[in-house]
Amino acid sequence: MNKYLKTMKKNYLYGIMILLIIVSIVLGYFLYKQKQEYTTATHNQYNLALYELIDYVQDVENYLAKSTITSTPEHGAETLSKVWREANLAQVYLAQLPVSSTELANTAKFLNQVSEYSYSLSRKNIYNEKLTQEDLDNLKKLHDYSQDLKNTLDQLSTDMNEGRISWDELTKNTDVAFAQQVDNLSAETFKNLDENFGEYAGLIYDGAFSEHMESVEKKGLTGEEIDEERAKQIAKEFIGEDKIAELNSNGLIENGDIQVFDFSIKIKDGDDNNPLTISISKIGGHIVNMNYNRQINAEVLSQEEANNIGKEFLQSRGIENMKETYYLKESGIVTINYAYEQDGVVVYPDLIKLKIALDNGEVLGMETSGYLNNHTVRDISKVKISKEEAKANLNKNLEITSEGLAIIPTEWKTEILCYEFKGKINDTDFLVYINAETGREENILVIIDTPNGILTQ
Repeated sequence: MNKYLKTMKKNYLYGIMILLIIVSIVLGYFLYKQKQEYTTATHNQYNLALYELIDYVQDVENYLAKSTITSTPEHGAETLSKVWREANLAQVYLAQLPVSSTELANTAKFLNQVSEYSYSLSRKNIYNEKLTQEDLDNLKKLHDYSQDLKNTLDQLSTDMNEGRISWDELTKNTDVAFAQQVDNLSAETFKNLDENFGEYAGLIYDGAFSEHMESVEKKGLTGEEIDEERAKQIAKEFIGEDKIAELNSNGLIENGDIQVFDFSIKIKDGDDNNPLTISISKIGGHIVNMNYNRQINAEVLSQEEANNIGKEFLQSRGIENMKETYYLKESGIVTINYAYEQDGVVVYPDLIKLKIALDNGEVLGMETSGYLNNHTVRDISKVKISKEEAKANLNKNLEITSEGLAIIPTEWKTEILCYEFKGKINDTDFLVYINAETGREENILVIIDTPNGILTQ
């Protein structure tokens, strides 16, 4: 009987083990099938994104070709608007590809800039202006690049379909795998395009390129390169060594718009948990950012006094001809925007922001990136219409309270010389900008006068 029970127990255990093995096999097969189905669905999604990308790049190429031979502003505006739309859609599908390499980043940049430039020229056409020969030459060059891109994408699609490149290989190690696979493509590869982009980026000075201002030399960033020790000394001189309890270096910060040496400073009798931070540019040793927070117990100074303190502070640092524009007060601190003024023309891109304490006038913050990026002497001789001619283009109901010339930045980071008219309609204050060359209305801002400051939108 015992022998029988032992045999039954042994057979029972074997049965359980066999059942577990069968369940494991079935579960493994189910998970494998599920993974395969997921992988297939994912690859199908990637393939669809690639096919859509190719179609939209083909459309960009076609419409760019048409834009080079259009003879009327009306048709030009329609064609260039289609370039803008198709290039934007191409970017959407490019972003869905599982590759985030330098090559694809440059491709995205190319599509973005084609989109913005074509939009810029379409606006020109809308205002019934014909494209210049330079515009047409630039479009021809952009068309050539779009052909290169289309050929490259076609070859990539062919290699995918014929098994020479797989999505799995591209996603395992994006930077290495993609760079290796790119070498197997035809002569026109993303790397070749990357080299061509070097020429392309500088083709158009006045075009609607999102990186136009960033791609050129920083006009206000003058002087020789300095080392960390010199930057530390500049920081001490700027803050005042007698105020510093401890200075710590955060090293060179290279991933920003301007390379800076960054420092954290504990102020004597200050809050150790709120150190002063300051960034000094590697080129020229300019103050790029400075910020300090402390308790403000009372507002003693008026806005006019704060404005004058700020201008005197900038002059003491060798920054002349700055004019206060807009400001915001909060918790006993006023942040004031100062714009450069050249021969009576307000140059808004050359912007410096100061944060001033209203209890004693101490400058607690400074931000100069706009000034360092853009500051230079401008050519202000391009005024082709009179102030009275510019006024003729204003709304007849605008009650003008002030007028003058100003250089304003565009949404594409270029600049326009304009007449600036400040006025009022139905208790609302406006700033209207009329192009000093063409008489075209370039921009309208609403002035918001709040208890805490004057702002625009």
